[in-house]
Amino acid sequence: MIQVGDTLPASTLMEYSEVEGEGCSIGPNAVDVAKATAGKTIALFALPGAYTPTCSAKHVPGYVQHFEDFKAAGVDEIWCVSVNDAFVMGAWARDQKTGTKVRMLADGSADFTKATGLTLDLTSRGMGLRSNRYSMLVKDGKVASLNVEGAGKFEVSDADTLLAQAKA
Repeated sequence: MIQVGDTLPASTLMEYSEVEGEGCSIGPNAVDVAKATAGKTIALFALPGAYTPTCSAKHVPGYVQHFEDFKAAGVDEIWCVSVNDAFVMGAWARDQKTGTKVRMLADGSADFTKATGLTLDLTSRGMGLRSNRYSMLVKDGKVASLNVEGAGKFEVSDADTLLAQAKA
């Protein structure tokens, strides 16, 4: 499992964009993790799946709500990563009204998730291999803090916890 001090794994996530801008075309666009984190501070949180109850009711809304606080704490971007495809993540972004506050990044084949060692096997529930629920503060591609949830929990990966770490 990835640890504090480790570099994020070399991988590509996908992001659905509905409007062109800043070099992004409409549709799914590849996001090279190493290039996108270089020289930046990223508040990254991951969750088991788009549209799932805790993820939709608590996890994403907390980060959207605290966007300005994260910016004030020196965070350049907030990323939400889930093992879903880019189209689902784009639709969920519209539903959650993330706008430009939270980048909704798809890890469709779970390559990033597998490389971090933060997988969650939900095959018995019909959901296959997913991401564990966690948050991390990433500085210039390296993990500065990591908060991994216990099974079925939502206690340490919330926006308030990561925001306190970003302010420290």
